[in-house]
Amino acid sequence: MSGTGAGWSPSDRDAALGRLRASAGRSTGGDEHDEVLARVAWSTVVEPGDSDAGHLVARLGAGRSIRAVLEALDAGPLEVAEMLVGAGAGAGAGAGAGVRGSTGSAVRSCDEDEIRERLVESAATALVPALARWRPRLLRLDVDAVLAAASAVGCALVVPGDRDWPAGIDDLGPHAPLVLWRRGAPCTAGRPAVAVVGSRANTVLGAEAAAEITSAAADAGCVVVSGGAHGIDAVAHRVAMAAGAPTVAVLAGGIDQLYPAANTAMLHAVAEHGALLAECPPGTRPSRWRFLARNRLIAALATTTVIVEAGARSGALNTANHAGQLGRTVFAVPGPYSSSASVGCHRLIADRRAEIVVQPRDPAETAVRLWAGERIVAGAEVPIAGARTDPEVLRVVDALAARRRTPLDEVARRSGLSLADTTDALALAELQGLVQQGPGGWTTT
Repeated sequence: MSGTGAGWSPSDRDAALGRLRASAGRSTGGDEHDEVLARVAWSTVVEPGDSDAGHLVARLGAGRSIRAVLEALDAGPLEVAEMLVGAGAGAGAGAGAGVRGSTGSAVRSCDEDEIRERLVESAATALVPALARWRPRLLRLDVDAVLAAASAVGCALVVPGDRDWPAGIDDLGPHAPLVLWRRGAPCTAGRPAVAVVGSRANTVLGAEAAAEITSAAADAGCVVVSGGAHGIDAVAHRVAMAAGAPTVAVLAGGIDQLYPAANTAMLHAVAEHGALLAECPPGTRPSRWRFLARNRLIAALATTTVIVEAGARSGALNTANHAGQLGRTVFAVPGPYSSSASVGCHRLIADRRAEIVVQPRDPAETAVRLWAGERIVAGAEVPIAGARTDPEVLRVVDALAARRRTPLDEVARRSGLSLADTTDALALAELQGLVQQGPGGWTTT
């Protein structure tokens, strides 16, 4: 699972992993050591929220599954599919549905071998696009380089099962991150959390509302979670720190990629007074689809989520969608009916997808009440986005130019998707009216 790019010996790697795990409050050795390394390996291969990888790791373990997919690059997906069926699973949510739909009542009359054969065939078919998606990064897999970069930053590596692992993250099911990189102290366990998010181009009224809501959350003993961006996010972090409350900024890239650059000093301060969290390995650049995938972590970490200001297509609405899908309570701050910065908030309230903030203390009081005993209901299978905010759709749209047509293979290269996934994503984007095809390729509408 390691390449030669970092120039490290196995003992160097073990020492670095030991430091990172010690920072997380847990030592590593033996089989656990291998599983942690395998989770790091997986995190370098997949994009955030990859449910196919999530299912594989859940069913086979990180080490067994990463070795199996490496072997499958040459041997094909059949052996991995047989392992999955032997573990009592399909190749993921899509594969499971395919298996159920393809077997039906006719299979009930088949003998056990035929049922198994059909299950294996269905699982193998479902794995083909996943392997195509993972292949380029699997071929460049270098865990040593990742550990070296993480060690240089001085962050902690946290994995499921650690006492520092945020419990709410598990509600994401197969879309949960495989690891978390943290700078700062663990501060999400043992207390309620309020996510305060909103427009980057906030109004004065929006900043005042964010400050009052954050101050009330701090007074109630809540952790304040946000995304470290300009606007409402920055107000939330700064007010929380000024009030002496812990605050968490969830990054869209690697833990060493502090973005936006203008907020670098603030993010360093967040690491000192609370924590920076990232699921992408060090060195990963923030990108549009990673910001949207990051939003599911903000929603999962928080007991309640507040949308302070949001335009019609604000990324904060994506956070609200994730929170709603997770069964979290969502609040929205009403603004002037003439304000474009409040259109998204008004829509959430009108559609009854968010409660109205009547008093600044409302989100914090609800978070404390829920934390004290009213459990949050979350499904095992969580769809992470609708068609318009599907990560693959956003990746292909982001890869296109407004006036110059882009050929299919170039869209695939830019977006990091297989040709098959690119074709599917473009078709879905076309149905949504986001792109159009013409002579020479694709363009945005």
